[in-house]
Amino acid sequence: MIRTDIDLTRTGKQQGFLRVPYSHNLAGWANIMIPITVIARGHGPTVLVLGGNHGDEYQGQVAIMKLARALSEDSVQGRLILIPALNFPAAQAATRLSPIDGMNLNRAFPGDAEGSVTSQIAHYLTHHLFPISDAVIDIHSGGRSMEFVPCSHMHVVPNREQRRAMLQAMLAWNTDFCFLYTDIAGTGLLPVEAESQGKTVITTELGGGEGVSASVHRIAYDGLQNVLRHLGVLSGKAQTRDAVGLPPSVITQALDARNYLLAPESGIFEVCVDLGARVSADQPVGYIHFLERPDRHPHVITSPKQGYLIAARTPCRTHQGDCIAVIGEEVRADTVMDLP
Repeated sequence: MIRTDIDLTRTGKQQGFLRVPYSHNLAGWANIMIPITVIARGHGPTVLVLGGNHGDEYQGQVAIMKLARALSEDSVQGRLILIPALNFPAAQAATRLSPIDGMNLNRAFPGDAEGSVTSQIAHYLTHHLFPISDAVIDIHSGGRSMEFVPCSHMHVVPNREQRRAMLQAMLAWNTDFCFLYTDIAGTGLLPVEAESQGKTVITTELGGGEGVSASVHRIAYDGLQNVLRHLGVLSGKAQTRDAVGLPPSVITQALDARNYLLAPESGIFEVCVDLGARVSADQPVGYIHFLERPDRHPHVITSPKQGYLIAARTPCRTHQGDCIAVIGEEVRADTVMDLP
């Protein structure tokens, strides 16, 4: 159902749109037009770079738009596919979910060619863009719901060769923290679909909240370029943290559902530990206060394990069941390959 004027087999730099059919009350023959840039030259890997999977996550959208303007054909060896606002309706509305069909694109895979707009986008990636890609980069932040210490992250996939490639690419982002995560909120994730097709998948959680600091924008743009050099699709030599005088990244894992702290009651959440700080088991990391009962002591949120505070809820107003904090346990790089 989705059409494009872009010729994915052609060399050079092309900029155009993915056209998703969408009829609404004021337009029977309308399209959702998702901007796409393809730059190709010679032989090399195909790398798909995605931002705006969630529309309220701006870091990837900005970094990819800047890269799409800056790069020429001479900068690329292979093929680079850049989509800064994949869930375009959500990006326009600055919302996590699509305002058209209410769907979360990151829970919509493998998609449906004749389904809603979000399902069609997922289907197009699953059947047209993932199969031709060697690596998929999906740039996320915590959006308006969470703030993360800026980190590159990955799933612990069962295939050891694929896992090693993903680990090396994750480290190439050169963030202070790296994060191994699991899924506690459902199935249908974009990275999981790409991983199931054997792709090297690199994802991030670069901060969060409505605003983005200059330092996080730099991490998004500089890290993305370094990963692309590491993958061999962008000219230039990838830099390591050691080469620029930085200590190794702290690698953390949250592979147990208990690492994701959910609010047991509704109220106002107060985080009391700085992001990236070490925490010990049973240490308070926050409190839930009760607006209707100021006489009542707040509910204390404690860390279940020793580790680092990787993420915390951004809106103070919190409902029962909301994720309010994530604890990452430190793991050495040389043991990641041994994880089950």
